[in-house]
Amino acid sequence: MAGAIPVHTTTSCPSKSFENPLPKLLQTPSGLALLELQGTINLPAYDIEDDDTVHDQEHQGHMQQTSIGRLIFPEYDAQNPDNLKSTKRVYLYVGKHQRLTGEVKKLPKAFAVLRKRNPTATSIDDHDVFMEGQESGTQDELEIVEIVKWKILFSTRPEPVGALAAGP
Repeated sequence: MAGAIPVHTTTSCPSKSFENPLPKLLQTPSGLALLELQGTINLPAYDIEDDDTVHDQEHQGHMQQTSIGRLIFPEYDAQNPDNLKSTKRVYLYVGKHQRLTGEVKKLPKAFAVLRKRNPTATSIDDHDVFMEGQESGTQDELEIVEIVKWKILFSTRPEPVGALAAGP
């Protein structure tokens, strides 16, 4: 028999915050979203000679970081946030010279984002769900963090843009 893991809903005010190793979820005007990139993102060449930070042994394994993730919703209207048509077209700027154009799509099935629950924050309340009749104890417990219903799909090739259009 497989072990059961209790699943809990998120408490409105967690008793203790902890460092989450997962990346932050993508917040869009229509809610949380999954980012889907089809293809390859071309990163700029990295020249070790030009970087003063890699001369000591501590930074020899240093990798160049390129900003990926500046999302722009060009048709979004803050006065009418319920208008989902304004979130159809999305721009994602990659570095200083590339722009991807994508669209927001509803996922066929929503999914839950779970995290391991802090063992000291466990308590039996109306929101707890115990599977297979298991009692609360020292076993692992999961907490539902968010429900994701949207994805942002980038299926076209990146467009070249000038450094001023890409922003900082």
